[in-house]
Amino acid sequence: MKPDSSRKKLNWSLSVSARILAILLAGLLAVHAQEDAKARVKAVKELAKQGATAIPQISGYLADADRGVRLEAVRAIVAADTQRSLDPLVKATADNDPEIQSRATDGLVNFYLPGYVDQGLSAPFKKMGTAIKSRFTDTNDQVIDYSVVVRPDIIQALGKLARGGASPEARAGAARALGILRGRAALPDLIEALKSSDTDVNYEVLIAIQKIRDKSAGPDITFRLKDPVEKVQIAAIETTGLLENKAAVNQIRDVMDRTKKEKVRKSALTALAFMPDATTRGLFLTHLEDKDEAMRVASMEGLARLHDPSDVPRFQKAYNEEKKAPGRMAAAFGLVYDGQRDMTDFAPLRYLINQLNSDAYRDVAIAYLKELLRDPATRQASYKAFAQAQPKAEKTGLAQILGASGDRDSVSYLENLSRDPDADVDKEALRGLQNLRARLAG
Repeated sequence: MKPDSSRKKLNWSLSVSARILAILLAGLLAVHAQEDAKARVKAVKELAKQGATAIPQISGYLADADRGVRLEAVRAIVAADTQRSLDPLVKATADNDPEIQSRATDGLVNFYLPGYVDQGLSAPFKKMGTAIKSRFTDTNDQVIDYSVVVRPDIIQALGKLARGGASPEARAGAARALGILRGRAALPDLIEALKSSDTDVNYEVLIAIQKIRDKSAGPDITFRLKDPVEKVQIAAIETTGLLENKAAVNQIRDVMDRTKKEKVRKSALTALAFMPDATTRGLFLTHLEDKDEAMRVASMEGLARLHDPSDVPRFQKAYNEEKKAPGRMAAAFGLVYDGQRDMTDFAPLRYLINQLNSDAYRDVAIAYLKELLRDPATRQASYKAFAQAQPKAEKTGLAQILGASGDRDSVSYLENLSRDPDADVDKEALRGLQNLRARLAG
């Protein structure tokens, strides 16, 4: 055998041996690292048993190289749920793992809205995949009270996450959080996030903008009015109406004329009802006797906000003849808007207040009364209800309404309610007072 051939074989043998040794060493290191990570997870769990006092120590694990360790750390910090949790949770929103981002988001919301973490968007991560989709529903009415002040750095962190989170789920969760926390400062981030190709992100962004209610955002969402996804399109239509973006009236009318989807048509007419003008009056009159109850209701709401005295007989006819509550409530809304403020047994204002006792229509009554009681004369008329023996549901409903729409003249009524012997009434009245005072101060 030639010397060169022998050397080549020897070098090849040594090279193979080195590679095998490297693989074995890497495997041993991986096993060691895995065991070490398990030990750190165990350490986090032990620290968590100490409660909030251990948060500073647990927070150090948020920088761990192992995802599992960081995940256990964020779980422990969320579970502690104290003021001390906020700084590390803000830090965790910047993690590159979507589950950690989402759990941090839920933890931040939970501090301001206790109980949210049990319903939030991070729970389905236990079963990755389509389970997360079940968290996005068409009913999302959670929002903090006006009196609750959220730290600006939290809104900033969530805005950054909504715009550029590690996954669509993380971005959607951050958008939902911003709506719940009324994160007005993050509106530019939400507008940017609305350019997403993900349905759930776009939907949650639109719902968040609805809750924030900054009318300046109206023009920035009009490009979604013709979204091919019905759920997103409806949310965009509803949001445009709630923000009263009258510049989009013709676009919404065009959508209503062209669509073959009943839900979209109803949403369009309802949105137009929030921002009526002379050009839409004829449309409302056309649908005032529509066979579809939702179209009749939207038409009456639109006419009510136009304040045309000639519509009073129309409202009165509907109030007398509508067989179902939604239609009759819309007619009552129109009559009160046009000045019928007496509080006799069968008067429209009394009827709306009575609906606070209805499980099915309480939320509708609250929405109508919040709008109507912004008018000082109507609010003064409603105070007569306090002179009567009220059911508990009326007391709590009026406390909520006055907290949102009352003025300085409402303070004494809420103070009296706060001394009610029923603990639930007392609690709701105090909450209403806090919200009213926060609004008056702002």
